[in-house]
Amino acid sequence: MAEDRVLRVRSLLDTVRAEGRTALTAPEGKVIADAYGIAVPGEELATDVDEAVSYAARFGGPVVMKIVSPDILHKTDAGGVIVGVEGAADVRAAFHRIVENARAYDASARIEGVQVQELLPQGQEVIVGSVTDPTFGKVVAFGLGGVLVEVLKDITFRLAPVSADEAMSMLDSIRSAEILNGVRGAAGVDRWAIAEQIRRVSQLVADFPEIAEVDLNPVIATPEGAVAADIRVILAEKQPPPRRTYTREEILTSMRRLMQPSSVAVIGASNEPGKIGNSVMRNLIDGGFAGEIHPVNPKADDIQGRKAYKSVTDVPGEVDVAVFAIPAKFVASALEEVGRKNIPNAVLIPSGFAETGEHELQAEIVAIAERHGIRLLGPNIYGYYSTWQDLCATFCTPYDVKGGVALTSQSGGIGMAILGFARTTKTGVSAIVGLGNKSDLDEDDLLTWFGEDPHTECIAMHLEDLKDGRAFVEAARATVPKKPVVVLKAGRTAAGAKAAGSHTGALAGDDAVYDDILKQAGVIRAPGLNEMLEYARALPVLPTPKGDNVVIITGAGGSGVLLSDAVTDNGLSLMEIPPDLDEAFRKFIPPFGAAGNPVDITGGEPPSTYEATIRLGLEDPRIHALVLGYWHTIVTPPMVFAELTARVVAEFRERGIEKPVVASLAGDVEVEEACQYLYERGVVAYPYTTEKPVAVLGAKYRWARAAGLLGGGS
Repeated sequence: MAEDRVLRVRSLLDTVRAEGRTALTAPEGKVIADAYGIAVPGEELATDVDEAVSYAARFGGPVVMKIVSPDILHKTDAGGVIVGVEGAADVRAAFHRIVENARAYDASARIEGVQVQELLPQGQEVIVGSVTDPTFGKVVAFGLGGVLVEVLKDITFRLAPVSADEAMSMLDSIRSAEILNGVRGAAGVDRWAIAEQIRRVSQLVADFPEIAEVDLNPVIATPEGAVAADIRVILAEKQPPPRRTYTREEILTSMRRLMQPSSVAVIGASNEPGKIGNSVMRNLIDGGFAGEIHPVNPKADDIQGRKAYKSVTDVPGEVDVAVFAIPAKFVASALEEVGRKNIPNAVLIPSGFAETGEHELQAEIVAIAERHGIRLLGPNIYGYYSTWQDLCATFCTPYDVKGGVALTSQSGGIGMAILGFARTTKTGVSAIVGLGNKSDLDEDDLLTWFGEDPHTECIAMHLEDLKDGRAFVEAARATVPKKPVVVLKAGRTAAGAKAAGSHTGALAGDDAVYDDILKQAGVIRAPGLNEMLEYARALPVLPTPKGDNVVIITGAGGSGVLLSDAVTDNGLSLMEIPPDLDEAFRKFIPPFGAAGNPVDITGGEPPSTYEATIRLGLEDPRIHALVLGYWHTIVTPPMVFAELTARVVAEFRERGIEKPVVASLAGDVEVEEACQYLYERGVVAYPYTTEKPVAVLGAKYRWARAAGLLGGGS
C-alpha cells in the first residue's frame, strides 16, 4: 500500500516537473492528500458552469468555489475564492465571477476550471505544514491557523518525519495549547486527528525531498476530526548538492589523532617574536607537550632549539596534526604537501578565506583536503587546546587547568572570553577548540568525539550556524544521555529565513526552528555567553536530581520571593510541603519566621538554624533539590555559613545522599570568598544574584529530563 501511494505521487510530481512547474494545482494537491491519508473535504473540478452546478448539488449544502490555475498561486489575492455558495443560481454567478476575476488578475493565466468544495463546519483553525530549512532540511510545523497565526506567530517545529508521539507533543508546545482543549465551556478538538495530519505531512516530505513546502492552512479542527480546507504543495527549484559525510568510526579515528596527537608539525614556525608561527611554537614547547614538535620553514635550519624542515614532507615518521601559521595564499600548496605526507588533520589558523569573501580560495583547500583525506579545522581560528595532552596549539595565551568541560567557539573573540572565564573561575577544561569558518570539521564532529572522551563531562558550544543541522542533532542525541550539551546560538534576532510563498514558510524564522529542534535533541540552550559558561562550569558539579520537588530555605524574605520567581521562570516545581514536614521545619525556626515553601528562617538566626534546616532538607527523601538564600549578618558570617553548608553536604554525600544544592548569597564583599569556597565543595553558589543559581539548577533539570533520568519531556 505504501509503495502504491509513493508511485502515485511520484508519477504526479514527474508530470508537474515535465511541464516546468513548481506549484501544484488544488486538484493535484488532493491527489497527494488522498495518497497519504491527509483529510481534505470532498471536492470536484468543474470545467464549465453546468458541471459546477451539478457538483454543488451533489454536496447538498453550501460550498466553497476556488479558481484552479497553475499560474495563480495566491487564489484569494486574485479574487478567485468565494465561500458559502448555495443554490444553482448563486453557483452559476460565482463561477462566472471567479473566472472573470482571474482573467483580470492575470490575462495570460491558464485556467483549468473552478474547484467546488464542501464547506467545512466551523471549528478551531490550525496550520500544519512543512518547509525545507537551510540548516535542518525537512521540518514540519504546527500552530494556530487563520488570522491568529500571523498575529501571534505561535508555531512550533520538529525534524521530519515525526513519530505519532512527537506529533502529539507539538500540540502542547505552542503557547496557546490550552485553546485546543476547549475554553469557556467549548468542547476540545480531536487532538489525535490533528497529530495524524502532522505525521502524514512529515512522512510525505521525507519520502519526497523535492517537495520544498507543504501548507495545510487552515486545518479545521473539531471534536470529531481535523480536515485541511486547503493544501498547497511547492516543489524545490533545485536540490542542494549532497554534503560529504563520514561514519562515526571515521570521525572518531581522525578526531583521536587531532585531540591526542603523538607528533605535531608547525608550518610557518618562526624564531621571530610577534609572528603567529613563533607563538604557536612557544605554546607547544612551554605547555609541556610530550610528543614530537616539528617546525617547518624553508628559510631556517633551527627554530627554538629544534631542527627545522624545508617541507613537511621532509619530517621523519608519522605526523598526526599539521598546524598552519602561514598567509592564506600559501595554504593550498602547503596542504598538498600535507596530503602527500598522509597527515590526517590540518589546523588552519590563517584568516583571509570565506570570511573576507575569498570563497574560491576556501573551496580550493577543501577540494585538496577531500582528495587527500585530510580533515580541516578552520580556517580563521585561534587554534585549539587539548589540556589532558598538555597541548596548546594556538597563538593566544596558554591554558593548562585540566578538568571535565569541553568548550568550542566559532569566534576567536568568544574563544578568548571562554579562556578568561575558565581561568578566573578555576574551571578545569578538557579542551577549547576554535571552529572559525568550519570549512570541514564542525560541531557534530567535535560532539561525536567529546561524547566518547572520558575526560569530558560537559560540552558547551558557541555557534553562529550549523552546516548540517541533522548531523548535529544525531550527534547530540547520542551524547545527551551520557553528558550535558550546552549551546549558545548567536543571531537570535536575525530576520530569519524568508521562505517564499506559504504561511508556514514565512513563519519559519531561523531562530524559532533552532529553538524547537535543539530542544528536541535534548540540548540546553543558553540565552547568553555568561549563562553558557556558567552552565558548563556548574553542571558537572551538581548531582543529578531524582525528582521535581525543590525547596527554598532562606534567611531573607525578600530573597525568598525572588528565588521563588526564579524557580517558576526556570520551569521548576516548588514543593507543596506536607503537614508533617512543615511541622518538622517549624521546630527550628522562630515563631515570626515562616514555614511553607520558601522556608523563611529569618535573618537573625545563628548558624545552628541554617544547619538544622539544611540537614532536614537533605534528610527527607521527598525533597529532591535545595535552593539556599543567605543574608549576611554578624550572627552568621558568610564563611561560617559556607563552612557549615559544605560540611553538611559532604556528610550526606558520604552517606550516599546526593542532591543538587545551589545558593544565593547576599551581603558584603566577604560573600564572594564564601561562594568560591562552596563552589569548590560541590555547592553551586553566587553572590549578589538570585537568578543565576536557580538558572543553573534549571539547566541541570533540563538535561536530566532530556537524558531520561527524570520523568517528563525536555
